[in-house]
Amino acid sequence: MMTSVKNNFLPPALVSNLQEVLISRKGGEEEPSNKPDESLEAPSSSASETVNDCLKPIVLVTNGDGTESPGLTFLVEALVQEGQCNVHVCAPQSDKSVSGHSVTLREKLEVCSAEISGATAFEVSGTPADCVSLALSGALFSWSKPALVISGINKGSSCGHQIFYSGAVAGAREALICGVPSLSISLKWKKDESSESDFKDAVKVCLPLIHAAIRDIEKGVFPKSCSLNIEIPTSPLTNKGFKVTRQSLWRSLPSWQAVSANRHPSAGFMSNQQSLGLQLAQLSRDASAAGAARRIGTQRKNVEIESVGVAGKPDSQRVKKYFRLEFLEREQEETDEDLDFRALENGFVAITPLSLSSHAESETQASASEWIAATLFRDQ
Repeated sequence: MMTSVKNNFLPPALVSNLQEVLISRKGGEEEPSNKPDESLEAPSSSASETVNDCLKPIVLVTNGDGTESPGLTFLVEALVQEGQCNVHVCAPQSDKSVSGHSVTLREKLEVCSAEISGATAFEVSGTPADCVSLALSGALFSWSKPALVISGINKGSSCGHQIFYSGAVAGAREALICGVPSLSISLKWKKDESSESDFKDAVKVCLPLIHAAIRDIEKGVFPKSCSLNIEIPTSPLTNKGFKVTRQSLWRSLPSWQAVSANRHPSAGFMSNQQSLGLQLAQLSRDASAAGAARRIGTQRKNVEIESVGVAGKPDSQRVKKYFRLEFLEREQEETDEDLDFRALENGFVAITPLSLSSHAESETQASASEWIAATLFRDQ
């Protein structure tokens, strides 16, 4: 079993009960003592629930959009209600959707408990990679290795080069680096067409795949050294099926605009960005004597960079410029139907296997294809 729990997680009486049950199932290899033992009395309902929870596989959920995002909430709610796994959440307290695989060094992270659909949950003042790294360190939870890490459901697709920007994909990648199987899940969001209820539909689409992954991880037949990036089309329930894809070279076109010193973007600019389904990070300056150090933050959905001149000059002599980044959609020339963005556009649920080494890509692709095919055949 992939899940590990500290030895002092269960009360001694419950451990004794479990031992007696196991002995009885083995045909009584060891004779129980004739002396009455109060610990053999039926445990309370709450104690039974504790035992059952400990026997379930542990699933860690994170995301890039923050703990208040509907994609995370609906996914966690569904997993908790089904009761097939022990759900824990460690996610950013704010939007870190395009933070990439950045981590926080030499700064304290604030971690607060959170109420998310009945799961054991914490929100972290860091990136998705921070959240997964902390959760798997053993410093936050009583375990250090869950059966599976799920990152999502992200608002907006993470196809092509967006995989490198995506905080959701980075959370899943961090789990893979730590040796834990992972899934990243995104919903292709369209302004004036998508709604929050689409996240519920996206959950329905990906739950069978999640349960299949948990089952096969415990059996040891899930693809090794592999993270699956799952892209769900805009209308989840009318999808054409699952399709194993390859990462494309698709990317949005970055457009830098010179702006005034007013750092608050107009409502019109934000509307344009939301129409692209992209949530952009903000780069704020941290000037020092040597120049300007850049730090990533994502409280707002735009990017500004301050350019600073020679250090040591009075402020009046420094050259200051302000820029703002937009990502613009553009037509894609690639026509290969097996590419992630093309399959997504055609209405398929695109599943792209990701590995940590380019040398293992073909092997990972083949292994994931075989597993998904077997899973779909078994479910039918």
